[in-house]
Amino acid sequence: MARSRISRRSALLKGGAAVSSLSILRLAGPAHAFQTPTAGVVVPWLDMLEENPVPEVIVRQLDWEQLDSWITPNDQFFVIKHFNEPALDPADWRLEVSGLVATPMSLTLDDIMARARQEVTFTIECSGNTGLPFFNGGIGNATWAGTPLAPLLEEAGVLDDGIEVVFWGADAGEQTWGEVTITEQFARSMSLTDAMAPENILAYEMNGAELPNLNGYPLRLIAPGWYGIANVKWLTRIEVRDARYQGNFMAREYVTMREEERDGETVWTFTSVGRDRLKSAPAKVIREGDAYTIMGAAWGAPIGGVEISIDGGDWQPATLGESDGDANAWTFWTFDWAAPASGEHTVTSRATDVDGNIQPAPDDPLLAGKTTYWESNGHITRTVAIE
Repeated sequence: MARSRISRRSALLKGGAAVSSLSILRLAGPAHAFQTPTAGVVVPWLDMLEENPVPEVIVRQLDWEQLDSWITPNDQFFVIKHFNEPALDPADWRLEVSGLVATPMSLTLDDIMARARQEVTFTIECSGNTGLPFFNGGIGNATWAGTPLAPLLEEAGVLDDGIEVVFWGADAGEQTWGEVTITEQFARSMSLTDAMAPENILAYEMNGAELPNLNGYPLRLIAPGWYGIANVKWLTRIEVRDARYQGNFMAREYVTMREEERDGETVWTFTSVGRDRLKSAPAKVIREGDAYTIMGAAWGAPIGGVEISIDGGDWQPATLGESDGDANAWTFWTFDWAAPASGEHTVTSRATDVDGNIQPAPDDPLLAGKTTYWESNGHITRTVAIE
């Protein structure tokens, strides 16, 4: 069956004052991607990505050197696919709300779209981004539209024993647990308190258009402030439970392992990937005549500033670009690179958030003791050759 065309509704919310202030159209974003013109010539980075060995998983990445839009177009948005790519018929699709609720629900797509509408602009980053030599484009910024999650859970009536909310996707694949091989449906969970955050939405639109299939059609969870893995695609079921959910993508995959020293002894910690971390990256170097400009982005928290280090030298302030004030969206920045000498140079960026927290260096204990590639938010250094 052909997909029904999504009509744009007025920003009428039924979810109450807690979420009404969030329904603001922010699709346009800043007037310009960067404050300085980008009509010059891109000076290519020398440290290019290795060939992607898992194209079936990392389906599409952002091309940093082509970055010129604050909103990432749908056909350029990164795609991670853990299992199959479901093809769901909206006529047959239902969203089930079940588990420890007083009133279980089965909602059609029309039911979802008839509910209060809410929009949020949110930069999603894959938690594995920049942790592997073939993966640095697992990020994109989009305006998502859907209905807020909290009122739906309130209507279902979460029972007193309900503490965890599990989001089930339609994608599934084989997993081996010990000697048993099963077909496991993709699922991620968060606490009831986290699920009730007013900015969480069940999204059916991306950048003013119908949600693309690779990005989770017909419905996906958008949880601003969380890494991409938490934003479940091809959503089919929301289940409230009385215990923490420990599926593959909560307890085995997307788990960060760290080595720590406590009282002179080595201990290992294991934490499930959750919320975004403060980060920045140089995107490209532009040459216009004899002038050079370094451009990049920062995200993961409300950005207070970005600094640049050339060839490991002193940190120098970059200029922050325009912003729509959304703490969940990235901020673009530029740095005027005056008269660089000929030859190879390294460019490193670090971001500071509005509370004064600084993006960590690679030798920061939080990163140095990490043995997995998830949540790699250390300084990013690129190499460029100036003629």
